[in-house]
Amino acid sequence: MERPFIVKPGDSISLNGVGKGCDLERTPEYTGAYRKKGETKKPLKKLNKQMLKLQELLYAENQHALLIILQGMDTCGKDGTIRKVMAGINVQGCDVVSFKVPSVDEVSRDFLWRAHKAVPQKGKIGIFNRSHYEDVLVVRVHDLVPKSVWKQRYQQINDFEKMLVENGTVVLKFFLHISKDEQKERLESRINDPSKHWKITEADIRERAYWDDYMQAYEAVLQKCSTDWAPWYIIPANKKWYRNLVITERIVKTLEGLDMKFPKPTSDVSILSVD
Repeated sequence: MERPFIVKPGDSISLNGVGKGCDLERTPEYTGAYRKKGETKKPLKKLNKQMLKLQELLYAENQHALLIILQGMDTCGKDGTIRKVMAGINVQGCDVVSFKVPSVDEVSRDFLWRAHKAVPQKGKIGIFNRSHYEDVLVVRVHDLVPKSVWKQRYQQINDFEKMLVENGTVVLKFFLHISKDEQKERLESRINDPSKHWKITEADIRERAYWDDYMQAYEAVLQKCSTDWAPWYIIPANKKWYRNLVITERIVKTLEGLDMKFPKPTSDVSILSVD
């Protein structure tokens, strides 16, 4: 499932359903060869088992870290992805960081500081629920800094991620692509279900007015910051079950590609005995 979800450097991206670069497979409702949730249960269960074994290898070998970045519009499913995709892994080897409005301390530093200090250590998986990309998304849409400032951040982000990769951190970036109609349904579901009221605020509703602006901002991110060392993947996310399958498969294939091995014992195990 590498292609067509991966964004190659130089790809022209259109997220509004028309234009060059808007492949059918990149539309929010795409589900490949699958037509219903039940068809993905067995392959997803198998992938989850593989991921658990690979996570143990990652932790034991202690030579790499895996950073997973999740971005998308409100209700795109970042929390659900974390809950479903990472089901069954050893929580001791996984850290989740949510990037909200920067604190006073964070604002007083360079925009990458809070992301850098949250990067997982070797042997672990780190998940960014939103990320340093907010500084070329919400910052751009709401004119929080001058264009001359956010415009240079694309290259700064590319350099930052290249440095991480060169030092042993694998970077996987997933844009969870939902449609505006799907977001409307999910927001209404939260409004109509008292148990979900805690998930929604007036700000969530107000942000819908900026949908087109956000799409333009995301298109710029996908085109300018999908690199050979840290590519973006556009994940069709209207169907949560397909989203989970595609992301899990990509994580498993990435970990398998590291060709990890358990470290050799530090002593001669053959002479050890337990009384």
